[in-house]
Amino acid sequence: MNPLANLPTPAAVVDLQRVMRRVRDGHAAVVALPRLQRNIARMQAQLDTLGVKFRPHVKTTKCADIVRLQVAAGASGLTVSTLKEARQFYAEGHRDILYAVGIVPNKFEAALALRREGCDLKLITDNVAMAQALGAFGRANGHRFELWIEVDTDGHRSGVAPDSDLLLELGRAIEAAGSTLGGVMTHAGASYELDTPEALAAMAEQERAGCVRAAERLRAIGLACPVVSVGSTPTALSARALPGVTEVRAGVYAFFDLVMANVGVCAPEDIALSVLTTVIGHQPEKGWAIVDAGWMAMSRDRGTQRQRHDYGYGQVCDAEGRVLPGYVLSGANQEHGILAREGEPDAGIVQRFPVGTPLRVLPNHACATAAQFPHYEVITAEGALHEWPRFQGW
Repeated sequence: MNPLANLPTPAAVVDLQRVMRRVRDGHAAVVALPRLQRNIARMQAQLDTLGVKFRPHVKTTKCADIVRLQVAAGASGLTVSTLKEARQFYAEGHRDILYAVGIVPNKFEAALALRREGCDLKLITDNVAMAQALGAFGRANGHRFELWIEVDTDGHRSGVAPDSDLLLELGRAIEAAGSTLGGVMTHAGASYELDTPEALAAMAEQERAGCVRAAERLRAIGLACPVVSVGSTPTALSARALPGVTEVRAGVYAFFDLVMANVGVCAPEDIALSVLTTVIGHQPEKGWAIVDAGWMAMSRDRGTQRQRHDYGYGQVCDAEGRVLPGYVLSGANQEHGILAREGEPDAGIVQRFPVGTPLRVLPNHACATAAQFPHYEVITAEGALHEWPRFQGW
């Protein structure tokens, strides 16, 4: 019996029991780990081969149990997107933490409290005024913060250009204000818009070269810049060499998602997170089945809409997690999802998916979908069902 059979839906499911097998001489042989562990092992092996430290971004899972698997595989240090995550993971015993969102004054006190308790918390900025404000706050409190410069290597979001005058002005301002320049970091978010191995490898090199260039310019004016930190899931998995880089960050790789499948760094079958849902009704004339997972369960993220394959609100799978090709959540309301076949409507939708049928849906964006749930339902290798809590809020 499927351990999910009596679970109220919708629910976020992480499956630790699925093992890929092949037949050899008439006997089944285990050839891969369950999806979650396989994804974790794949990224760690890639970065071990490239000879760099791996600092995973834990904003995707926000789960201590999953982070333990990442650390056991070889990860060193964590990246977080909220100070609440920093506090929670420090309480779990993780000391080396990068808060990878630009620091602002209303978070100075919380950052100081963590550092005084013993957390080796690193902060980032791309703003001279903020570097000066943090330094002044530190001096007023008898504390020296470690501050990294965020570098923009792809025009995707925030950061200073590697060849800009502002980079050097910012480096000088950090030290003059009384903080320590710990390094430079960048995130090639534009890699999410690519979908060929060649383009991804080129973006990985662009990310590396830009961040290394920034560090070299800072060192050339006499500033120590020990850390060169790069990363996104697509570039981390596509990099061919990382000279000058000291560490890599990536987050969604642990679960993967449909956006990553479209980018080309995983297949739908690699996605370790799914939403368990139940068929609650039909619109036969439209070829629809209605499920109890709407956008409150899947999130409103439609990241695949701009990619080569639009999965609507998610790819539909059977209760065992096997992809049902061509069936997606084509639409969603708050608590209702519309299951439909891509292309020609399915005239047999009622018979194919009777009311009460359990299904799973793979997410467009694992970070956004996971954020809708307070915990994961985890199926162990023995078929038991456990809850793994995740952190919520800020």
